[in-house]
Amino acid sequence: MSIKELLFAVADIWMIAVGFTYGILFIRNYKNYLLGLEWIIVATSGSNFLVYGIVKAGHDSPMYTAASFLDAFSRSVGITLILVLGLMQVTHRYKPSVAMDIGAFALAAVAGWILLGYSENIGTPAKVFFIVVNVLTTIFLGYFVKRLWDIDERGHAVWAAVATACAFVIASIYDFVHIPGDDAEHTIFYILALSTWGLQMCVYYRAYRAFDAYNKRVDAQAVSGGAPVTA
Repeated sequence: MSIKELLFAVADIWMIAVGFTYGILFIRNYKNYLLGLEWIIVATSGSNFLVYGIVKAGHDSPMYTAASFLDAFSRSVGITLILVLGLMQVTHRYKPSVAMDIGAFALAAVAGWILLGYSENIGTPAKVFFIVVNVLTTIFLGYFVKRLWDIDERGHAVWAAVATACAFVIASIYDFVHIPGDDAEHTIFYILALSTWGLQMCVYYRAYRAFDAYNKRVDAQAVSGGAPVTA
């Protein structure tokens, strides 16, 4: 195994571990099925991708088709609309219905199916679509960072800003830039991308937890008639 292949495996395992761990915690601790299930889906995609890389399966493999579907699933709706709706549960105290949860994932599944193999089947319009939805999501994440800063969770705000900036760069070059010296399978790119996606899921969970704790302190203070509430 080459150094690049080893780094790819480490980055992928990092993302898988983060996705499953924090996905389960989102569901168990906050009943946030939008973020919890999306994190688990990303981890599942990473698991499939890891096996695909280890066995060196070809593009005609079912694992490649699954990877393409899950990639389109998350890039179109998962780490865009579902991410925003999930974070709104702390920023806006939004409580989605079961129908909303199901509808969001159904929409992501349809989008993933339509955009499956987009490079060959749809081309530039699909690539531009991915950029547009990422820009819109990044705008909301900028707002999320500001809210964290405003409630004095500045460490989490800085980390969220860093993770968001890195993810924006990854999304921007995904379909348009070939890193000099990279191979045909884009190993260097995926080392950077997988590391970034793992960082995102870790940072956003920790920031969400801090925001939720702040909301609970505010609620406790309101119930106690405005008396100061310690952390």
